[in-house]
Amino acid sequence: MNRLIHPLRAVPVAVVLAFCVFVPTALAADEIVLKNGSRILGTITGVRDGVVTVETEFAGTLAVQQNQVESLNSSAPIVLKLADGTVVEEPALRVEGQSLLLTSGSAPATTYPLTELAVSNPQPWELGQGYRWKGHASLAIEMQRGNTDTDELDYVLENVWRSLEDRFTLRVDGENDETNQVKNAENWTALGKYDRFLEGPLYWGVNASAEYDKFSDLDLRYYVGPYIGRQFSERPLLTLSAEVGGVYVNEDFIAAEDQDYLGMNWSVDASSNYISDESQLYLKHTGIWNLDQAEDVILNLTMGLSFPLMFNIDGAAEILLEYDSGLPPELENLDQAYRFRVGYSW
Repeated sequence: MNRLIHPLRAVPVAVVLAFCVFVPTALAADEIVLKNGSRILGTITGVRDGVVTVETEFAGTLAVQQNQVESLNSSAPIVLKLADGTVVEEPALRVEGQSLLLTSGSAPATTYPLTELAVSNPQPWELGQGYRWKGHASLAIEMQRGNTDTDELDYVLENVWRSLEDRFTLRVDGENDETNQVKNAENWTALGKYDRFLEGPLYWGVNASAEYDKFSDLDLRYYVGPYIGRQFSERPLLTLSAEVGGVYVNEDFIAAEDQDYLGMNWSVDASSNYISDESQLYLKHTGIWNLDQAEDVILNLTMGLSFPLMFNIDGAAEILLEYDSGLPPELENLDQAYRFRVGYSW
Protein backbone atom coordinates (compact mmCIF):
# COMPACT_ATOMS: atom_id res chain seq x y z
CA MET A 1 0.00 0.00 0.00
CA ASN A 2 1.42 3.36 -1.06
CA ARG A 3 1.67 5.99 1.62
CA LEU A 4 1.13 9.63 0.76
CA ILE A 5 3.02 12.40 2.56
CA HIS A 6 1.15 15.60 3.02
CA PRO A 7 3.03 18.55 1.41
CA LEU A 8 2.98 20.49 4.71
CA ARG A 9 4.82 17.64 6.44
CA ALA A 10 7.59 17.88 3.85
CA VAL A 11 8.29 21.52 4.74
CA PRO A 12 10.11 20.77 8.04
CA VAL A 13 12.27 18.23 6.24
CA ALA A 14 13.29 20.82 3.67
CA VAL A 15 14.05 23.33 6.40
CA VAL A 16 16.24 20.81 8.23
CA LEU A 17 18.13 19.98 5.04
CA ALA A 18 18.69 23.67 4.28
CA PHE A 19 19.85 24.24 7.83
CA CYS A 20 22.35 21.38 7.55
CA VAL A 21 23.71 22.69 4.25
CA PHE A 22 23.90 26.44 4.86
CA VAL A 23 24.42 26.91 8.58
CA PRO A 24 27.86 25.23 8.73
CA THR A 25 28.96 27.53 5.91
CA ALA A 26 27.75 30.59 7.80
CA LEU A 27 29.34 29.36 11.02
CA ALA A 28 32.64 28.83 9.21
CA ALA A 29 32.79 32.48 8.13
CA ASP A 30 35.13 34.80 9.99
CA GLU A 31 33.42 37.60 11.90
CA ILE A 32 34.47 41.15 12.69
CA VAL A 33 32.47 43.38 15.03
CA LEU A 34 33.30 47.07 14.85
CA LYS A 35 33.14 49.63 17.63
CA ASN A 36 29.92 51.04 16.16
CA GLY A 37 28.27 47.61 16.33
CA SER A 38 28.53 46.73 12.63
CA ARG A 39 29.21 43.05 11.83
CA ILE A 40 31.21 41.84 8.84
CA LEU A 41 31.20 38.18 7.78
CA GLY A 42 33.78 36.84 5.35
CA THR A 43 37.31 35.49 5.23
CA ILE A 44 40.06 37.48 6.92
CA THR A 45 43.01 37.56 4.54
CA GLY A 46 45.55 39.56 6.53
CA VAL A 47 46.52 42.21 9.04
CA ARG A 48 49.16 44.74 8.03
CA ASP A 49 49.93 48.44 8.45
CA GLY A 50 47.04 48.93 10.85
CA VAL A 51 44.49 47.49 8.42
CA VAL A 52 42.52 44.23 8.55
CA THR A 53 41.54 42.93 5.09
CA VAL A 54 38.53 40.66 4.73
CA GLU A 55 37.12 38.99 1.62
CA THR A 56 33.33 39.16 1.52
CA GLU A 57 30.70 37.77 -0.82
CA PHE A 58 28.66 40.98 -0.83
CA ALA A 59 31.36 43.65 -1.31
CA GLY A 60 34.58 41.96 -2.41
CA THR A 61 37.67 42.85 -0.40
CA LEU A 62 37.16 45.30 2.46
CA ALA A 63 39.86 47.17 4.37
CA VAL A 64 38.97 47.75 8.03
CA GLN A 65 41.04 50.04 10.24
CA GLN A 66 42.53 47.96 13.04
CA ASN A 67 41.67 50.56 15.68
CA GLN A 68 37.96 50.26 14.79
CA VAL A 69 37.77 46.53 15.60
CA GLU A 70 35.92 45.60 18.81
CA SER A 71 36.05 41.82 18.40
CA LEU A 72 37.20 39.36 15.78
CA ASN A 73 36.99 35.61 15.28
CA SER A 74 38.82 33.67 12.58
CA SER A 75 39.08 29.88 12.55
CA ALA A 76 42.14 29.43 10.32
CA PRO A 77 45.63 28.81 11.81
CA ILE A 78 47.73 31.95 11.63
CA VAL A 79 51.23 33.33 12.35
CA LEU A 80 51.28 36.67 14.18
CA LYS A 81 54.11 39.16 14.63
CA LEU A 82 53.74 41.68 17.45
CA ALA A 83 55.12 45.22 17.59
CA ASP A 84 57.96 44.11 19.91
CA GLY A 85 59.11 41.49 17.38
CA THR A 86 57.53 38.46 19.10
CA VAL A 87 56.31 35.84 16.60
CA VAL A 88 53.64 33.32 17.61
CA GLU A 89 51.73 30.57 15.82
CA GLU A 90 48.07 30.48 16.81
CA PRO A 91 45.33 27.97 15.96
CA ALA A 92 43.00 30.91 15.30
CA LEU A 93 42.87 34.70 15.47
CA ARG A 94 40.70 35.98 18.31
CA VAL A 95 40.04 39.51 19.52
CA GLU A 96 37.67 40.45 22.32
CA GLY A 97 37.17 43.93 23.74
CA GLN A 98 39.93 45.33 21.49
CA SER A 99 42.37 42.83 23.04
CA LEU A 100 44.30 40.16 21.16
CA LEU A 101 43.94 36.74 22.83
CA LEU A 102 46.82 34.24 22.50
CA THR A 103 46.46 30.58 23.48
CA SER A 104 49.63 28.91 22.17
CA GLY A 105 51.70 29.79 25.24
CA SER A 106 54.69 30.91 23.14
CA ALA A 107 54.28 34.63 23.96
CA PRO A 108 55.19 36.28 27.31
CA ALA A 109 51.51 37.14 27.88
CA THR A 110 48.14 35.81 26.81
CA THR A 111 46.48 39.20 26.24
CA TYR A 112 47.77 42.19 24.24
CA PRO A 113 46.13 45.41 23.07
CA LEU A 114 45.08 44.90 19.44
CA THR A 115 47.32 47.82 18.46
CA GLU A 116 50.32 45.60 19.35
CA LEU A 117 49.54 43.27 16.43
CA ALA A 118 51.90 44.38 13.66
CA VAL A 119 51.31 41.85 10.89
CA SER A 120 49.77 38.44 10.24
CA ASN A 121 51.53 35.71 8.27
CA PRO A 122 54.72 37.81 7.92
CA GLN A 123 56.98 37.46 4.90
CA PRO A 124 60.36 35.72 5.35
CA TRP A 125 62.31 39.00 5.48
CA GLU A 126 60.03 40.20 8.29
CA LEU A 127 61.17 37.15 10.27
CA GLY A 128 64.83 38.01 9.74
CA GLN A 129 65.28 35.67 6.77
CA GLY A 130 66.97 37.40 3.82
CA TYR A 131 65.84 40.52 1.97
CA ARG A 132 62.70 41.82 0.32
CA TRP A 133 63.48 43.03 -3.22
CA LYS A 134 61.34 45.75 -4.70
CA GLY A 135 62.08 47.50 -7.95
CA HIS A 136 60.78 49.71 -10.70
CA ALA A 137 61.83 50.32 -14.30
CA SER A 138 60.18 52.90 -16.54
CA LEU A 139 60.55 54.62 -19.88
CA ALA A 140 59.13 57.81 -21.37
CA ILE A 141 59.51 57.86 -25.17
CA GLU A 142 58.34 60.49 -27.61
CA MET A 143 58.86 60.49 -31.40
CA GLN A 144 57.49 63.30 -33.55
CA ARG A 145 57.89 63.67 -37.33
CA GLY A 146 56.83 66.61 -39.53
CA ASN A 147 57.93 70.22 -39.51
CA THR A 148 59.93 69.37 -36.40
CA ASP A 149 61.56 65.98 -35.82
CA THR A 150 61.72 65.23 -32.10
CA ASP A 151 63.05 62.18 -30.27
CA GLU A 152 62.93 61.98 -26.47
CA LEU A 153 63.94 59.17 -24.13
CA ASP A 154 63.71 59.27 -20.34
CA TYR A 155 64.53 56.21 -18.25
CA VAL A 156 64.49 55.24 -14.56
CA LEU A 157 65.68 52.05 -12.86
CA GLU A 158 65.34 51.68 -9.09
CA ASN A 159 66.01 48.71 -6.82
CA VAL A 160 65.59 48.46 -3.02
CA TRP A 161 66.70 45.46 -0.93
CA ARG A 162 65.32 45.59 2.61
CA SER A 163 65.89 43.40 5.68
CA LEU A 164 65.09 43.93 9.34
CA GLU A 165 68.59 45.30 9.94
CA ASP A 166 69.57 47.20 6.81
CA ARG A 167 68.61 48.45 3.35
CA PHE A 168 70.39 48.84 -0.01
CA THR A 169 69.19 51.27 -2.69
CA LEU A 170 70.38 51.61 -6.29
CA ARG A 171 68.85 54.17 -8.65
CA VAL A 172 69.79 55.22 -12.20
CA ASP A 173 67.90 57.76 -14.31
CA GLY A 174 68.68 59.71 -17.44
CA GLU A 175 67.42 61.72 -20.39
CA ASN A 176 68.36 61.95 -24.07
CA ASP A 177 66.45 64.44 -26.26
CA GLU A 178 67.02 65.44 -29.87
CA THR A 179 65.28 67.99 -32.12
CA ASN A 180 65.95 68.02 -35.88
CA GLN A 181 68.92 65.71 -35.29
CA VAL A 182 70.46 68.18 -32.82
CA LYS A 183 70.74 67.07 -29.19
CA ASN A 184 69.24 69.40 -26.59
CA ALA A 185 69.36 67.16 -23.52
CA GLU A 186 71.85 64.51 -22.46
CA ASN A 187 72.20 63.64 -18.79
CA TRP A 188 72.22 60.80 -16.28
CA THR A 189 72.43 60.31 -12.53
CA ALA A 190 73.38 57.22 -10.51
CA LEU A 191 72.82 56.89 -6.77
CA GLY A 192 73.78 54.14 -4.33
CA LYS A 193 72.82 54.07 -0.63
CA TYR A 194 73.27 51.82 2.38
CA ASP A 195 71.09 52.22 5.50
CA ARG A 196 71.60 50.54 8.87
CA PHE A 197 68.61 50.60 11.22
CA LEU A 198 68.99 51.48 14.88
CA GLU A 199 66.54 51.06 17.74
CA GLY A 200 63.30 52.89 17.03
CA PRO A 201 62.82 55.02 13.90
CA LEU A 202 66.46 56.16 13.52
CA TYR A 203 69.04 54.81 11.07
CA TRP A 204 72.42 55.81 9.74
CA GLY A 205 73.80 55.40 6.26
CA VAL A 206 76.28 56.22 3.54
CA ASN A 207 75.45 57.39 0.04
CA ALA A 208 77.41 57.94 -3.16
CA SER A 209 76.23 59.60 -6.35
CA ALA A 210 77.57 60.45 -9.81
CA GLU A 211 75.98 62.86 -12.29
CA TYR A 212 76.57 64.00 -15.87
CA ASP A 213 74.75 66.81 -17.70
CA LYS A 214 76.22 68.00 -20.99
CA PHE A 215 73.92 71.01 -21.37
CA SER A 216 74.60 72.24 -17.82
CA ASP A 217 78.37 72.22 -18.50
CA LEU A 218 78.73 69.28 -16.07
CA ASP A 219 81.20 66.61 -17.18
CA LEU A 220 81.00 64.73 -13.87
CA ARG A 221 79.86 65.53 -10.35
CA TYR A 222 80.25 62.91 -7.67
CA TYR A 223 79.78 62.99 -3.94
CA VAL A 224 80.05 60.59 -1.03
CA GLY A 225 79.26 60.93 2.65
CA PRO A 226 77.49 59.66 5.77
CA TYR A 227 74.11 60.72 7.13
CA ILE A 228 71.62 60.11 9.90
CA GLY A 229 67.98 59.43 9.02
CA ARG A 230 64.60 59.05 10.62
CA GLN A 231 61.68 56.95 9.39
CA PHE A 232 58.73 59.04 10.54
CA SER A 233 56.08 56.75 9.06
CA GLU A 234 56.09 53.56 6.99
CA ARG A 235 52.44 52.92 6.21
CA PRO A 236 50.64 53.05 2.84
CA LEU A 237 48.69 56.14 3.85
CA LEU A 238 51.95 57.98 4.56
CA THR A 239 55.53 56.82 4.12
CA LEU A 240 57.91 59.59 5.19
CA SER A 241 61.64 59.64 5.86
CA ALA A 242 64.24 62.41 6.09
CA GLU A 243 68.05 62.39 6.18
CA VAL A 244 70.79 64.92 6.87
CA GLY A 245 74.57 64.50 6.70
CA GLY A 246 77.89 65.67 5.30
CA VAL A 247 79.43 65.03 1.87
CA TYR A 248 82.60 65.47 -0.09
CA VAL A 249 81.73 66.88 -3.53
CA ASN A 250 83.93 66.90 -6.63
CA GLU A 251 82.77 68.75 -9.76
CA ASP A 252 84.43 68.56 -13.19
CA PHE A 253 82.99 71.03 -15.69
CA ILE A 254 83.29 71.04 -19.45
CA ALA A 255 84.15 74.75 -19.69
CA ALA A 256 84.00 76.24 -16.19
CA GLU A 257 86.69 75.78 -13.55
CA ASP A 258 86.64 72.47 -11.67
CA GLN A 259 86.13 72.46 -7.91
CA ASP A 260 85.75 70.24 -4.88
CA TYR A 261 84.36 71.07 -1.45
CA LEU A 262 82.81 69.81 1.75
CA GLY A 263 79.08 70.22 1.97
CA MET A 264 75.94 69.40 3.87
CA ASN A 265 73.30 67.29 2.19
CA TRP A 266 69.74 66.36 3.01
CA SER A 267 66.89 64.40 1.50
CA VAL A 268 63.15 63.91 2.00
CA ASP A 269 61.22 60.92 0.64
CA ALA A 270 57.43 60.76 0.95
CA SER A 271 54.58 58.79 -0.62
CA SER A 272 50.88 58.21 0.04
CA ASN A 273 47.98 56.12 -1.27
CA TYR A 274 45.50 58.78 -0.10
CA ILE A 275 43.77 59.02 -3.48
CA SER A 276 43.24 55.26 -3.80
CA ASP A 277 44.82 51.98 -2.69
CA GLU A 278 46.24 51.42 -6.19
CA SER A 279 47.62 54.91 -6.94
CA GLN A 280 50.45 56.75 -5.19
CA LEU A 281 51.40 60.35 -4.68
CA TYR A 282 55.14 60.76 -4.17
CA LEU A 283 57.79 63.38 -3.53
CA LYS A 284 61.58 63.04 -3.60
CA HIS A 285 63.83 65.94 -2.66
CA THR A 286 67.60 66.19 -2.26
CA GLY A 287 69.85 69.14 -1.56
CA ILE A 288 73.55 69.95 -1.24
CA TRP A 289 74.91 73.11 0.39
CA ASN A 290 78.50 74.17 -0.32
CA LEU A 291 80.06 74.97 3.07
CA ASP A 292 82.97 76.80 1.40
CA GLN A 293 80.66 79.12 -0.54
CA ALA A 294 77.39 79.57 1.33
CA GLU A 295 75.60 80.98 -1.74
CA ASP A 296 76.22 77.76 -3.70
CA VAL A 297 73.33 75.29 -3.35
CA ILE A 298 71.95 72.40 -5.42
CA LEU A 299 68.27 71.43 -5.12
CA ASN A 300 66.45 68.58 -6.89
CA LEU A 301 62.72 67.89 -6.55
CA THR A 302 60.49 65.24 -8.14
CA MET A 303 56.72 65.21 -7.55
CA GLY A 304 54.34 62.80 -9.22
CA LEU A 305 51.31 60.55 -9.25
CA SER A 306 51.59 56.90 -10.28
CA PHE A 307 48.60 54.70 -11.09
CA PRO A 308 48.09 51.12 -12.32
CA LEU A 309 47.43 50.31 -15.97
CA MET A 310 47.41 46.50 -16.14
CA PHE A 311 49.14 43.64 -14.35
CA ASN A 312 52.34 45.16 -12.82
CA ILE A 313 52.50 47.93 -15.42
CA ASP A 314 51.82 51.44 -14.18
CA GLY A 315 51.85 54.99 -15.48
CA ALA A 316 53.06 58.18 -13.81
CA ALA A 317 52.82 61.92 -14.38
CA GLU A 318 55.78 63.86 -12.95
CA ILE A 319 57.19 67.32 -12.43
CA LEU A 320 60.98 67.61 -12.09
CA LEU A 321 62.73 70.73 -10.80
CA GLU A 322 66.54 71.03 -10.73
CA TYR A 323 68.23 74.14 -9.34
CA ASP A 324 71.99 74.81 -9.26
CA SER A 325 73.14 78.27 -8.17
CA GLY A 326 76.74 77.53 -9.15
CA LEU A 327 76.20 77.29 -12.93
CA PRO A 328 77.98 79.71 -15.28
CA PRO A 329 76.09 83.02 -15.84
CA GLU A 330 75.10 82.14 -19.41
CA LEU A 331 73.13 79.08 -18.20
CA GLU A 332 69.76 78.98 -16.48
CA ASN A 333 69.94 78.02 -12.81
CA LEU A 334 66.57 76.23 -12.90
CA ASP A 335 65.61 73.32 -15.13
CA GLN A 336 61.96 72.23 -15.31
CA ALA A 337 60.59 69.08 -16.89
CA TYR A 338 57.12 67.57 -17.17
CA ARG A 339 56.81 63.97 -18.25
CA PHE A 340 54.52 60.99 -18.44
CA ARG A 341 56.17 57.60 -18.17
CA VAL A 342 55.13 53.95 -18.26
CA GLY A 343 56.89 51.43 -16.04
CA TYR A 344 56.96 47.95 -14.56
CA SER A 345 57.13 47.32 -10.81
CA TRP A 346 58.04 44.19 -8.90
